[in-house]
Amino acid sequence: MSLRDGAGDGNSAFDGAWFPRSRDLQVELPELIAELDRRGVRVERFTYSLEAWQPAERKLVVADRVVRTGGFRSMDPQVVCLTWNGGNARADLLVVPPETDVLTGARALRLCTRRGLPRSPQMVLAAARSTPLPQVPEYRRAV
Repeated sequence: MSLRDGAGDGNSAFDGAWFPRSRDLQVELPELIAELDRRGVRVERFTYSLEAWQPAERKLVVADRVVRTGGFRSMDPQVVCLTWNGGNARADLLVVPPETDVLTGARALRLCTRRGLPRSPQMVLAAARSTPLPQVPEYRRAV
């Protein structure tokens, strides 16, 4: 998970990114909420695309508090929305599909902390994929 400085201020297409290991919110969401708590973001509501995720309970207990969830058909399947601070702060996270390779996923997490990204999740993921693979020098044995 990545979160840019100033997340929730509305000044960027994405406030960060999330790279879950599966599409099961019952498993993935508690870990995300716990990480956000460690970063000082106490999520109160989490919304997601019904088409991209397995259905979740409307209320999940995480760290002895309740987080409300809501699934919507109208949401982009590659974005989830978090609200906190009594609904006054909102962050949109790009969802890196769980089937994405680790290198591309790591690049997407890093890209989403920058301002000025394209508003399209597909364009961000395409940019993460288009970065050349790191070049590893060939090892040659001395003869």
